[in-house]
Amino acid sequence: MEQPTKTVSVAALPQVRVLGRTTGTDVVNLFWTGSGIEFIYTGSELQVEVNADYDAYEPWLAVELNGVQISRVPLNKGKNEVCLFRGMTVGKPKHVRILKEVQAMHQDPGHLLQIVGLQYADGEFLQLPEPKYRLEFVGDSITSGEGTVGDACEEDWISAFFSAVNTYPCMVADALSAEYRVVSQSGWGIVTGWDGNVENKIPPFYTQVCGLLTGERNASLGALEDYDFEAWQPDAVIINLGTNDATAIQSAAELGQEWAGTRDIEEVKEILTTAICDFLKVVRNSNPTAQIIWGYGMLGDNFLSVIREAVEGYAKQTADSRIHFLHLPDTTPDTVGSRLHPGVKAHQITAKEIETYLQALLWKKFIISEEKCDVKCVNCALYCNP
Repeated sequence: MEQPTKTVSVAALPQVRVLGRTTGTDVVNLFWTGSGIEFIYTGSELQVEVNADYDAYEPWLAVELNGVQISRVPLNKGKNEVCLFRGMTVGKPKHVRILKEVQAMHQDPGHLLQIVGLQYADGEFLQLPEPKYRLEFVGDSITSGEGTVGDACEEDWISAFFSAVNTYPCMVADALSAEYRVVSQSGWGIVTGWDGNVENKIPPFYTQVCGLLTGERNASLGALEDYDFEAWQPDAVIINLGTNDATAIQSAAELGQEWAGTRDIEEVKEILTTAICDFLKVVRNSNPTAQIIWGYGMLGDNFLSVIREAVEGYAKQTADSRIHFLHLPDTTPDTVGSRLHPGVKAHQITAKEIETYLQALLWKKFIISEEKCDVKCVNCALYCNP
């Protein structure tokens, strides 16, 4: 068996698809959870070379082969050569996906993950089929996959308990043959973080590549640059924010403390409503044709009515029929994961709900484009025989 002898950059392999909001060409900088590369290769052995660094939270990689995860590895500081597989049949196509398992660690400026290239010898790269859809997911720790690894008793906040593969964004995308991107951060919200820190909110950073990161290196890698929405327009944007806001606001109320300078719960609701509407405006301006779904409820339903009314009110006010609210299934003692977060079962249940909802919304894409469709006929009844 011929051994890999050199590293070939992703830029030199046009058949390789880069996943997520990334920067770089010869070296691909991975910031968000679920970012990585995907390709089809026919050789017997393959390695990926990556650069990694961190001060507190090490990066992890997940490797999938033909739709099934075959390995999950923590990375050491510096150069890492990770064997993806060896000894396999030459000439047989192998669909490979390599994903960053850990979210963008804003509290660790040293956190770094770069794909330098692939090492191979006896195979070739084939053209990937085009994805059926493009989906973007925006959220917090739930969307980042915190708690989807480890037993329910685990409470440590460490990289090992995050997983992109075990999340509803990955599950929904795979079920719909879609390419997906994630913008999410643990503890962050619409107007405040879980601890009342009003700086920890997603909306101000949505239009940047990964603007919530700190440190000179992240800035030099382009994380703070404006994101090019025109280059990658999603068919749907799924937002799951509000859980951390509810925690912070509820905690302040229970302690008799002010939040955002007030103890008036109606004023707090108005602040939250305004922020939701402002964010929906940004998301719509950035993605003019996308279906926008605001989901909420996987970790309790405090402020459910406020969030629902804000989303549905904005859709009505702007006459935007492509903005929707979806009540997500709550996590139960049977579906909880580590760190009191939704476990894999909870993500599977939620993924099915979102998948079914999206099928109905995105069905029109096939009717308009006259593409062949394999979605169940119930959707046909919804749109062809009203």
